[in-house]
Amino acid sequence: MKKIGLVGGISWTSTLDYFKYINEGINQRLGGLNSAECLIYSLNFSDVQDKGWINSFDLIYNACTNLVASNVDAIVLGANTAHLFADEIQSKIDIPIIHIAEATAKAIKEEKLSKVGLLGTKFTMEMDFYKDKLKESNIEPLIPLEKKDIEDIQHIVKNELGKGVVNKESKLKFIRYANELINRGAEGIILGCTEIPMLISQNNFDFPVFDTTKIHVENIIDFALNS
Repeated sequence: MKKIGLVGGISWTSTLDYFKYINEGINQRLGGLNSAECLIYSLNFSDVQDKGWINSFDLIYNACTNLVASNVDAIVLGANTAHLFADEIQSKIDIPIIHIAEATAKAIKEEKLSKVGLLGTKFTMEMDFYKDKLKESNIEPLIPLEKKDIEDIQHIVKNELGKGVVNKESKLKFIRYANELINRGAEGIILGCTEIPMLISQNNFDFPVFDTTKIHVENIIDFALNS
């Protein structure tokens, strides 16, 4: 089994999901008492917030190099927004980064979709690092049109979900945002922040929903078990 290095703490709530899903998936495939070989470097999310995501390269890169020094076989960035730095970090290290957007694009193409709504942090929605990975697979991403909606999504992710707080009113807002994107022509919705599945899931909709955490985990497990 290959050893996975997980950069976590961004936020700790989604890191719990990663650890749980990876180990459950390994056990489902191998049975017995099998679980994942995994190292977690859990960042202090407050440090990321104090610097701002744009200025957090050194924090993320330091976590990656510590994991590389511990002889892991691949790096996992446990947040969609952290992939802002994925290509730059990949150019500096000799082991693969299992990329969440590439895994998501593959899952979307398997469903034969070409236009999807993207909900995530304001950085994931507004910057190009994530959307470009989708476009490379001929997938057109749609994000909310209203700036206030993007700011509201950011507030909920950062100040509620990042602390493990699940609010019914916020859930209804996310359902509305998703449906508005579908009404604009999206064929499915990407839950492009690893905390969003705390609020909404496939169970809330009759169109395809792409849980990036679970999609990412399946690719992580495939890597770990691929001899």
